Amino acid sequence: MLWFRVLLRLMIKQTVINNIKLIFGTLATFIVAGILHINLAIPACLFCLYIYSRFKNIKGPRFLYLIFLFVINIAISYFIVDHKLSVFILPFSLLPMLTAVLFNSLEISMILTVASAVSIPAIAGNRFNLGLLFLVSGIISSILSLSARRRIVVIRTGFIVGAIQILVLIFIDRFWVGSPARYMLLMLNSVISSIIVLGTLPVFEYLFGTVTNISLLELADFNHPILQRMIMEAPGTYHHSLIVGNLSDAASRAVGANPLLARVGAYYHDIGKIEKADYFSENQVMQVSKHDELSPTMSKIVIMNHVKEGVEIAKRYKLSPRLIDFIQQHHGDSLVYYFYRRALENLEEDNNVKEEGFRYPGPKPNSKETAIVLLADSVEAATRALKEPSGAKAEEVVHKIINNKFIDGQLDECDLTLKDVEKISEVFVRILGGIYHSRIDYPETKKSENNHKKSAKDNSYQPEKDKKDGS
Repeated sequence: MLWFRVLLRLMIKQTVINNIKLIFGTLATFIVAGILHINLAIPACLFCLYIYSRFKNIKGPRFLYLIFLFVINIAISYFIVDHKLSVFILPFSLLPMLTAVLFNSLEISMILTVASAVSIPAIAGNRFNLGLLFLVSGIISSILSLSARRRIVVIRTGFIVGAIQILVLIFIDRFWVGSPARYMLLMLNSVISSIIVLGTLPVFEYLFGTVTNISLLELADFNHPILQRMIMEAPGTYHHSLIVGNLSDAASRAVGANPLLARVGAYYHDIGKIEKADYFSENQVMQVSKHDELSPTMSKIVIMNHVKEGVEIAKRYKLSPRLIDFIQQHHGDSLVYYFYRRALENLEEDNNVKEEGFRYPGPKPNSKETAIVLLADSVEAATRALKEPSGAKAEEVVHKIINNKFIDGQLDECDLTLKDVEKISEVFVRILGGIYHSRIDYPETKKSENNHKKSAKDNSYQPEKDKKDGS
C-alpha cells in the first residue's frame, strides 16, 4: 500500500532514527506522570514540549504556536468528554495533520502526537484504547500529510487514516465487530478533520506568519499580479528571478532545505525593482545607463532602495512574512561594490567615503533557503555579466562569488555548513555550465550559392509548368 511504502521510506531516514530515543523518552515521562496522578499528565506534556523545543532549538514564537495548537486540541477534547459525547469523535488526527502541513516537520508533529496520546486519554479516564487510537492515527497522518503540495493529499490522508482507525478499533475489540455506527463515526471523524485542516490553514498561516507548500504553489502561479507586473514592467528582472529560482530549487534539494520555499522566494526577491526598473542593468534596453548622470551616492541610494520598495510592495499585496524575509535578506549587509569603487575614484567630490554607507541594511540570511537565494542571486548576476561566458568561466565565477560571500560574513547567521556550501557550489556550476555551454558555429551560406540554388529550383519546375499549359 502507498502509506506503508511512505512509512517505510521515512523510517529509514536518519532524521527519524535520531529522534526515536527522544520520542520514547518523552512517552515514558508521560506514562509515569499519568500513573502518579492524572492531573500531572497535561503539565508533564507541556514541560516535555518545552524540553523538546530547547533540544531542537525551537525559539520564541514558534514554541508558543506549538503550545497554542496543543491547548486547542486539549480544549476540544475536554468539551467532548465533559458533555458526554461519543469518544469516537475526538480529534485523533486533526492536530498531527495540521502541524505537519503548517510546519513541514515530522519531528514536531510526532512529539505533539505523543503528547496528545497521553494527555487526552488521561482526561477521559486513562482509557488505553483512546491512547492507541491517538498514537496510531497521529503517526500515520503526520507521515502522509508531510510536505503536502495539493489539497487532495490531505483529503486522501483523512480517508486512509479513517480506515486504519477502524482496523485499530477492531484489534482493540479483539477482532469482534461491534456496532457499525462506531466505525462510521471514526471514518467521518478522520475525513472531517482533514476538511477542517484545509479550511483553517489560511487562518493559522496568517496568525503564525508562516506559509505552507499549498500556498507556495498558489504564489508560484505566474498569473499572480506581482509577477504579471514584473513581466510587463521589468522583464529582465523577471527572467533573472526565474533562473535564480531554478538554481535555488536545485541547491535546496542538495542540502536538505525546502526547495519550493526557496524557488518561490527567488521569484519574489527582486520585486522592488519594479518601481524603477530602468535603473537596473537587466532591464536597460539602450546601451546608455541612467546611472551615468547620477553621482555614485545617488546611484547607491536608488539601487539599495529596491529592498525597501520590495517590502512595501509585498505588504501591499499581503505576501507572507516568510517571503518578505527573502526580499530583506537576499543581499544581507553586503557592499554595493561597483558604486563604492566609483565613489573612491571621485574623491575630489567627497573626501570621506565610508564603506558602511555603501552596504545594504540587512539583515543577513537567517535560514538555509534565504542564504541559498542570496548566493544564487549573486552568482547568476555575475555570470550574466561575463562578456564571453563559458562553462569554465562560469565555474570560476561561482567559486569566487561564494568565497567572497563567505569571507564577508553573509552566511554567519544561517545553518549552512561548509559541506553544504560545497554542495551548493557544485549544483550552481553544473546548472550554469549547461546554460553557458559552448555552441557550434554554423558556416554561413554564400549569397551566390543561394542565388544559384534558387535559379536551379526555378528551372527544375519549368517543364511541369509547360505541360500544364498544354505545350
